[in-house]
Amino acid sequence: MRVLHISKYYFPYLGGVESICKYLVERMPQHITSVVCFNSQRKNAVDEVNGHRVYRVGTLLNIARQALSLSYRNGLQWAILAEKPDVIQFHWANPFPAILLRLVMPKDVKLVLHWHMDIIRQWYLYWAVRPWEKWLIKRADHIVVTSPQYRDGSKPLKKVKEKVRIVPNSIDESVFELQAEDEKRIQELRALYDGKPIVFFMGRHTKYKGLRHLIEAEQYMRSDCVIVIGGKGPLTESLKALAKKRNSTRIHFIGRLSDDDLRCYLYAASIFAFPSVTKNEAFGVALAEAMYCYTPAVTFTIKGSGVNWVNLDGVTGIEVPQVGNQDKAYAEALDTLVVDTNLQKEYSIAAHKRVADNFLIKHMVEAMEKVYREL
Repeated sequence: MRVLHISKYYFPYLGGVESICKYLVERMPQHITSVVCFNSQRKNAVDEVNGHRVYRVGTLLNIARQALSLSYRNGLQWAILAEKPDVIQFHWANPFPAILLRLVMPKDVKLVLHWHMDIIRQWYLYWAVRPWEKWLIKRADHIVVTSPQYRDGSKPLKKVKEKVRIVPNSIDESVFELQAEDEKRIQELRALYDGKPIVFFMGRHTKYKGLRHLIEAEQYMRSDCVIVIGGKGPLTESLKALAKKRNSTRIHFIGRLSDDDLRCYLYAASIFAFPSVTKNEAFGVALAEAMYCYTPAVTFTIKGSGVNWVNLDGVTGIEVPQVGNQDKAYAEALDTLVVDTNLQKEYSIAAHKRVADNFLIKHMVEAMEKVYREL
């Protein structure tokens, strides 16, 4: 089967959707796969990534996180004519290409709509996008979502559940397997924080990631631990200012990490803090990565998100309801796992098993292959 993926961007651009797309392109050798995406530059380009053709359409400008291009229709049509796909797999949310796909979509080609998320942050433009979203949903032969919770909580998909199939996101476990030299580095990291339990966060510093709640929770914590915050983003400086305002000496910002350092931090940590608070966090790949490294997590309840499907409350970690003083409740959950090392160990083993049994690349590929067979 020939499958043409339409993604917003593609490798070497690094993002959650782009990583999932790359896994599906490269890990299904029984199919001939290719990609159409935006180029980070203005010019059009065609190249190959690990033997798969990638059509990159030049970007004119970006509005509300959506790339726009005057040449996208021609680029998309060219890719369709060249690749002759049996299936087009459209990775949503990516509204502008949806408008143009409607103009050039061959009638005899199947459409798989890969629904990574609802449009939430750009709600003020949703009225303009909705007609094209409705067309995609109607035209799609199957719609792929990443969790049962997202299927059941998505308003746009409410009336088409018979089309929906569950294909969970996945992690590349090879990146998170312990290496021979890791144990020394793990011990060095623990010594760096005087052997105190590490509460670790890694992710982009944006509003929906909920880092403000983690920093505010610190004032309520009674256990003797450190909070280590990895990653960067538009809120980094304001979050540092908040931590300084709180006069906290146990919150440490460490910036971006290499894959090797990230793996060692995850194994060195006692708890993974994942304080995301909205459905913008559709699944939680970083959460699954931490769990694979035997690090139990504390999450918030997010209605309609897959986060609470990945991390099971009272089994692999603790889920905190978003009611009342949620910062204090989050602190209490963190304290519980810091202090109760037996519970921490029980959850850590279950967390690893949860991911190893459900959220590896092979599981995603198997589920996707089943969707293709149903077309």
